[in-house]
Amino acid sequence: MKRLIIIADGMADRPVSQLDGLTPLQHAHTPCMDLLARKGRCGMLVTVPSGMTPGSDVAITSILGYDAAAVSEGRGPLEAAGMGYELADGDLALRCNLITIRDGIITSHNGDGITTAESQPLIRLLNEQLGNERVCFMVGSGHSHLLVVKQGERQVACTPPHDLIGRPWREFAPAPDLFDEGLSTAMLLRTLIVCSQQVLAHRSTANSIWPWGGGHRLQLAPLRSYWPQLWSGAVITATSLVRGIARYAGLRCIDVPGATGRPDTDYEGKALAAIDALRQDDFVLLHVEAPDEAGHDGDLPLKLQTIADIDARLLCPVCEALTQQSEPIAVALLPDHPTPVELRTHTADPVPFLIYYRGIVPDAVDRFDESACAAGAYGLLQPHEFMPLLMGDTASAAPSTPGRAF
Repeated sequence: MKRLIIIADGMADRPVSQLDGLTPLQHAHTPCMDLLARKGRCGMLVTVPSGMTPGSDVAITSILGYDAAAVSEGRGPLEAAGMGYELADGDLALRCNLITIRDGIITSHNGDGITTAESQPLIRLLNEQLGNERVCFMVGSGHSHLLVVKQGERQVACTPPHDLIGRPWREFAPAPDLFDEGLSTAMLLRTLIVCSQQVLAHRSTANSIWPWGGGHRLQLAPLRSYWPQLWSGAVITATSLVRGIARYAGLRCIDVPGATGRPDTDYEGKALAAIDALRQDDFVLLHVEAPDEAGHDGDLPLKLQTIADIDARLLCPVCEALTQQSEPIAVALLPDHPTPVELRTHTADPVPFLIYYRGIVPDAVDRFDESACAAGAYGLLQPHEFMPLLMGDTASAAPSTPGRAF
């Protein structure tokens, strides 16, 4: 049996006052998600181990069955791998956001929605003026880029910018740990932030860099070393972070023209890419960033729209195509973590998930949302339990029948 995991980044949420106490998932029109919930089995999943910072790096590695606490090195090394940058020993790779600061206050974690076409010349300019034998700025996409510091110290506290909206940037600038380890690297990063503001002044609404998520090269075994039945696998995503996870996990990356990592992404293109990949691969991970971006922006109508788009424009075409497949395919749907619109940042709350395949015995859940899935047959799973469930629970499934509807 083949497996498809669909991760709707940040789609889970908390009750919203504007929705009379409903979550966006409870309020949104999601007939395809709800149908899969009725036909499949549901539960809740802890994706962020206790004590770890909630983020896609931790959550997605946990979903894939890795011990995030053992392998985590921060987002930076994964971003580097996703961009095709080979880290040397001692290289400190950091996510480098282009952000907006007004009157000393961080007002946007993404440079007021700066596009790739707008941001790449700025990163090249920063590298020309601030790069040297120790510091290198690498071009990414949108607001998300990479900063590499040769022989950089990892013991630096760098707060994610999406946690700092409305806060004075100087109070949260990179700092050494409690024992002053990482002091020289922290001071270098502070200097780069100040200098970047001078370079970027009056050029764009994105007027500063913000480095965070730093780490050294990590050790992550390919998925096939744990699951030998996965002869081949692919990942469809617009983010360098998830591409980096894919490369460490031994999965090929599929680029989709028009996939942006924002709410304007090409949902249909991603759906078609997943359908095509399943014709040759045993395992496909399809990642959609859009709900996370809407959550960080605190934009409730946009988050509701991204959920509806995922349902109608991505999930429905995938499910329709799978009914025509001769080989049985298990589908899992879940967010990686919540990004509540009223908080505008990630939380470590458990997320709803469903698993469907031909022959599964349904539970009593009839909607896909945080409350309904909590009553599902799988109950509350810990981070290490999801992938063994998906791989083992589907082993004896009945074969699918081509042309038969869900």
